[in-house]
Amino acid sequence: FNAEWKDPQHRMRRLIAEFIGMSGLTFVLSSGAAILALDGGAALQPWQTAFILSVISALWLVVAVYFLGDISAHFNPALTVAFALRGDMGWVMTGVYVMTQLIAAAAGSFAARAFFGIAGNLAAVSPQPGLDWQAVGFEAILTFGLVLMLLSMANGPKLNGPFVPLAIGAYIMALGTMGGPYEGAAMNPARAFGPDLARGNLSTWWIYIVGPLAGAVIAVGVARILRGPAKAQEAQAAMGTPMTEN
Repeated sequence: FNAEWKDPQHRMRRLIAEFIGMSGLTFVLSSGAAILALDGGAALQPWQTAFILSVISALWLVVAVYFLGDISAHFNPALTVAFALRGDMGWVMTGVYVMTQLIAAAAGSFAARAFFGIAGNLAAVSPQPGLDWQAVGFEAILTFGLVLMLLSMANGPKLNGPFVPLAIGAYIMALGTMGGPYEGAAMNPARAFGPDLARGNLSTWWIYIVGPLAGAVIAVGVARILRGPAKAQEAQAAMGTPMTEN
């Protein structure tokens, strides 16, 4: 299967969809953390903050995948790399996707900073002191499960098949609540990048690059063993529906 990667019109609408989904994610997360810190009314325990932010993230992703899934709904460089490793998209377009996702993530968090400053650390993720490599491993495991689930469920021209957005939301809410107090449970290099850049501290961002990408690579290999090569309709889920098919 070969989607219209060279069609400028279709390419632009994909990138705009990625920008909307990714910038929306970091905006609601960074704004949510700041509002909790400034106007929450009481100090929250780390697990309470993790739960609330996981719910915010999950609900936004459910909505975004439902209304953008037929165009493009990766919203995560680790997932984009997984699709590329599976052979669904070329590496040049993968690079363009990842750059768009990073720029969008920064835009969302900087927009939140314009409203709230750096209150609540803008939902930045960070490991427990002295546990950097443990955090890398934890991120790899969480992202492995997320990517394997998506590669297994994205079996049509839309990434928003009847249950995919709900599965994404459930996974993010469950694993974000569980792993958030430990190391942030980003599962997404761009989600970690936006708040870190907006607050001016990228010292631990490498953790949320290495861990998720390692998890995504392993997930592609396991998916290949479990399901074999991607079928045409599975590959199309990575690319969105061409304009001529709308």
